[in-house]
Amino acid sequence: MTSSASTGRKQLPANVKLLHGRHEGVDSGGRKVKTPPAFKRLPPEPPTWLGELARAEWDRVVPELSRLDLVKPIDAAALGAYCEMVQLFITATAEVHENGLTVENKSTRKDGTESVWYTANPAVGVQRNAQAAIRSWCAEFGLTPAAEMKLAQEGGDGGQEDDDPFG
Repeated sequence: MTSSASTGRKQLPANVKLLHGRHEGVDSGGRKVKTPPAFKRLPPEPPTWLGELARAEWDRVVPELSRLDLVKPIDAAALGAYCEMVQLFITATAEVHENGLTVENKSTRKDGTESVWYTANPAVGVQRNAQAAIRSWCAEFGLTPAAEMKLAQEGGDGGQEDDDPFG
């Protein structure tokens, strides 16, 4: 287990660390950045098992991730899992919109009288779990606003050295 796993911080890909680095091959803290394996940075093929909404999400995100050289063919299953979670979230959200946050439950007693009570719509739990999984996958592929800002900084040091009055 790495130290990042025990502290809860996600390890950034090497190319993202280098974007913030002081100079070539060094991150913002002056540490040498290990060279990642030389995977071919090609767009992955979409898995055949993607649902219609999942495939739409794939078509939305993969071209941009490929343009940024952030994905490789071996990432297909992980990206597919992300896309399927998006589909699950959309489907559960539609269920909640259609039937509400609660559902009516009925049972008939032996004497023929009915008992009625309300519980949370099970789709709410599905929605919540899918949301958490989406957030996790988004962090893995740099699809969160925070990850976007890290990628948006220009050059090796993000222009920070020029603004340092002590440098």
